[in-house]
Amino acid sequence: MNIGILGYGRFGGALGTLILQAGHAYQAWDPVAEVPQDHRAASPVDLVKANEVLVLAVPLQTLEGVLKSLRPHLGPQHLVLDVGSVKVGPCALLEEHLGAAIPHAGTHPLFGPVSLARAERPLRVVLCSSPRHPGAADRTEQLFRSLGCEVLRQSAEDHDRVMATTHALTFFIAKGLMAVGAGADLPFTPPSFHAIAHTLESVREDAGHLFAALQNENPFAAGAREGLLEALSAIHKSLAEAAETGGGEQLAIPGLGTRSPALQEVRDHIDELDRELVSLLSRRTELVLWAGRAKAELHLPIHDPEREAAQLQARRAWAREVGLDAQGVEEVFRTVLRSSRAAQGNAG
Repeated sequence: MNIGILGYGRFGGALGTLILQAGHAYQAWDPVAEVPQDHRAASPVDLVKANEVLVLAVPLQTLEGVLKSLRPHLGPQHLVLDVGSVKVGPCALLEEHLGAAIPHAGTHPLFGPVSLARAERPLRVVLCSSPRHPGAADRTEQLFRSLGCEVLRQSAEDHDRVMATTHALTFFIAKGLMAVGAGADLPFTPPSFHAIAHTLESVREDAGHLFAALQNENPFAAGAREGLLEALSAIHKSLAEAAETGGGEQLAIPGLGTRSPALQEVRDHIDELDRELVSLLSRRTELVLWAGRAKAELHLPIHDPEREAAQLQARRAWAREVGLDAQGVEEVFRTVLRSSRAAQGNAG
């Protein structure tokens, strides 16, 4: 597939990197963002002429204008995809302006520049196919699978319903928390806040500019917000009544049944942490492979004894800071570094 990306903002650039890592080539055009010379198309028309797959990585409010301008240059050999976080509206625009003549599909990659930089896995893409173009859906799935993505097929309406109670509410809650100062630098936080702090950071880094689109363009977002506010209001009222009567509103915690809380719950947490460690090692290996490709371009050796020595020294210091055996932690990381060298060697 010859892949063209119209719009080279944060996501368009990140998608280009993912395409290259998968061994494909791409061209891109953007009226504002700087596109690398080797991948730059001279104009949108040239992008259309040179590429059979066109990814429209443009703001939702510009999508209709883009489709109108491209339509005279598109043919049945093309495959047109959008990558927006809302699907009902964009899929309707694709149907309206491309219809039965031009193969198209709506997609929502559930990852962004920050998650790609962190090597978070798995990479998932929601595919909202057009009933007029089942073949286009198959080609789209093939493309994203070649990029290492899992593909989930959903209707545009079902996608937006799920996003309204997940993506849109996450941004809504995050904005509210930041408005009351929860996202400010704090001298200390309890463990229960750590996951929320991570969410706040992701919202800041990944897609703060998406807030208005997620809230206003998703037809189910307003209802989700209203439901949340009603639930919070009811909890707030219950807490106030409990304070007056001496009762207590409680957070329901599922019981452990016949299991020993002293042992089974701890074992469950250990299993969860070990799974997280394995996931983190997988992400680390992905980053190591990226580093290996960068070394190859610079003609640098895989093994860098000086950097590894500095890494081990730093990790010994981290271990001492948290009261762990520094030697034991160093042995763990020596094993990790050997595995990293092997991964880079195999990839080469």
